[in-house]
Amino acid sequence: MGGNVDLQTPRPFDRKGRTFRYAAAGSYNTASEKVNPRYSVIASNTWGNWGALVGFAHSKSTNLRSGFQSTGGYNSAALGRNNGPAGYAVPFNFDLDYNDPRANLGNLTREQVDNALLPRFSRAYGNLNVRERDGLVTSLQYKNGALDVSLDGLFSRLKDTRDEYTFGVAIRNSRTTNPAALPGRAGHNGLVPIYVFIDENNLLQGTFGNTSYINESFTYDSKTTFNLGSLNARYTISPDLKLAFSAGRSSSKAYFTNNRIFTNIYGVTSTIDSSKNSVYPVISSNVDFNNRSLYQDPQIAYNYVDEYDNADHLKLATDWNYKLWGSWSGKLKAGVSYVSSEKQIGRYNGSAVGLTQRLPIGGTVASLGSSINAYMTQGTPLDNFASDAPATFPTSFAHFGRDFMHGVLQPIQAKLATPLDPASSFRTTEDVSSLFIQSDFSGQLFGRDLRMNAGVRYARTETAIDNYNQVTIDGVRQYVPAQRESSYSNILPSFSAAYDLTPEVILRTSLGRTITRAPLSIITANTKVPNPFNAAATSGNPNLKPQLSDQVDVTGEWYFQKGSLFTVGLFHKKMKNLTRAQFTQVPFSSLGLPDTVLGTNLRDPLTGQVDPNLPITLSTYVNAAKQNVSGAEVAYQQAFTFLPAPFDGLGALASYTRVRWPIPDMVAPDGTRFKAWEVPRYSYNLTLYYERGPWALRTTYNYRDGNAEGRSEAGINQSLTGMVPFNSGRKTLDASISYKVSDRLELRIDGMNLDNGLSYTYYKDLLGRYGNDYSRTDNLIYNGRTVMVGLRGSY
Repeated sequence: MGGNVDLQTPRPFDRKGRTFRYAAAGSYNTASEKVNPRYSVIASNTWGNWGALVGFAHSKSTNLRSGFQSTGGYNSAALGRNNGPAGYAVPFNFDLDYNDPRANLGNLTREQVDNALLPRFSRAYGNLNVRERDGLVTSLQYKNGALDVSLDGLFSRLKDTRDEYTFGVAIRNSRTTNPAALPGRAGHNGLVPIYVFIDENNLLQGTFGNTSYINESFTYDSKTTFNLGSLNARYTISPDLKLAFSAGRSSSKAYFTNNRIFTNIYGVTSTIDSSKNSVYPVISSNVDFNNRSLYQDPQIAYNYVDEYDNADHLKLATDWNYKLWGSWSGKLKAGVSYVSSEKQIGRYNGSAVGLTQRLPIGGTVASLGSSINAYMTQGTPLDNFASDAPATFPTSFAHFGRDFMHGVLQPIQAKLATPLDPASSFRTTEDVSSLFIQSDFSGQLFGRDLRMNAGVRYARTETAIDNYNQVTIDGVRQYVPAQRESSYSNILPSFSAAYDLTPEVILRTSLGRTITRAPLSIITANTKVPNPFNAAATSGNPNLKPQLSDQVDVTGEWYFQKGSLFTVGLFHKKMKNLTRAQFTQVPFSSLGLPDTVLGTNLRDPLTGQVDPNLPITLSTYVNAAKQNVSGAEVAYQQAFTFLPAPFDGLGALASYTRVRWPIPDMVAPDGTRFKAWEVPRYSYNLTLYYERGPWALRTTYNYRDGNAEGRSEAGINQSLTGMVPFNSGRKTLDASISYKVSDRLELRIDGMNLDNGLSYTYYKDLLGRYGNDYSRTDNLIYNGRTVMVGLRGSY
């Protein structure tokens, strides 16, 4: 629930004299079928009281993820079909067109079909992600008997690109209200059941007329540069008294682009069937998905974000060793610290400019219309895209590639001609002043060693927010700067103790209070619509308090032989002010946002306008009520030295964690209450290893139990109207082999995700009416196996 990571970069006097360390490896991912490099070097030297160090690291990873998506739920007449119950967040709206002359239910009744389930979407998904990271570390250090001073620097650069493609049947928002409209268009897009059946899990499968496909091509690009400079000093006044000082500044500059072009195929006949293969269901049609002329109504969406983060820190502390009575001694630590953080976000929506700017091919996106689809690329958008899928799963279709997106559509040029979006931009600062004092105590009690630590920290937090509010001046809506400030203080005590019951058994206990501050991004965020095609908005909350946790831990440790350990631990946390998403239904007019934030699917098909009373699901963050968490942990480690050679190099490690988190019940449509869990109830891992001579072999299996996606009001509302999303359990299998050629050179092979485990979300019906929960799946994604071969050494 809270804590700090005290990370110290390497310094020259960590190892006196001249040293050089290196590592190099190549990794291969079976999904992307790419080999990527990873290497690092660190060189340092000391001359008398002076030392210098420099290090560089580079890594690259290319990963392909592909699979199936339903993108947000399954639905039926009983669970919100058509418009759904008023006041609740229905997963989506759709309907079947029984009046079409092609409609044929066979031996099914209309009631059976009405109450069968369909996914929100049925589509193929794939993305290719390439990440490159460079790092540079430097240190200049002066050290004599009393004074240790270092000037440390750290630089990092991360470049991330992602090409993402989705293609499939859009079932959400499909209703026929105007049969005179063209098939598949607004008002005439209800699905026509032509030859359908209901499987054992109550899923409606088969052939449907009047289906529409959405073909999306995304490019994501981001780059982050990070700099840190820090001056650190430590002065030894006497063997028992030391002073420490640290001051520094870090800065980060980043940008992120999300560019999208999508187009449609209207009014075709399709077969949707997951009854025999839920991982790669049948998604097929009587048309050629690579036929560019079928695609119509292209639309674009360009988003660009600039982000700046700065932090200044200052710390002064002292260590004092002192004697107490008898065998007891103590070590006092006290000091003050100050951290000032700043975050600035600037967002630009270049979609409007992108529609009208001149293109290198002539014309504009708006003027070219569907003729721009002639520039689509035919075939598989990504090498090895769902390569193990059957031919009935769409992996080949016309699409827009990265070269067309950036070379022809030029979204960055559109961003440069776009003004700042005040609805999504802000600047905020957070200043934290702290005073702490603690002391270690060690001595003997009843002839056994007892070690204790007690301390308290006082922290004062002050937050200032600069963003924009929308107001009406002389009948015109406009954004004006807004400033808000808040502050709070916390007193955080802590205590821990360890007692040697026997030379082999240690009893440990700790208790204290920690805080976790809410991210600045959700404190300061303005009201905005993240996806113009979903009736949902988000808003920040500048009055959020930090999460508090009062906790106690008790652990028993038994060191029953050399290199072996058995532990049992119990923990309990009493938490309050947890940051939770809260969802409410509000009319669109209450958001104070222009109509342009919503897409065409949420507009009146005749007027093209947004209904002011259109229900919008508004999410914001609030501090939730008190909650308690308790759990137990068991761990085991043993070296099998009792076995005869060469098996005496074998060993094993295992651990198991169980968590109990009482949370509000979910309520089903009939009022029945159901337990759910927000965090995995249990997790475990098992490691087998062999270490003898120059060889070291290790394999590890990890499992984490599944859990509900969230305990927000949206989850409760969704349980009232439909399915609740759950994450499946996750298992991974990793292994490594290393061989020491000498004390200065080691060869190594690592394998990760060797079982290529499938991770996915499924939608659970709380009443258990609709068969197997795991048949209603979403985001079934394969990540592939990764094998890394490398060496490392020093001299």
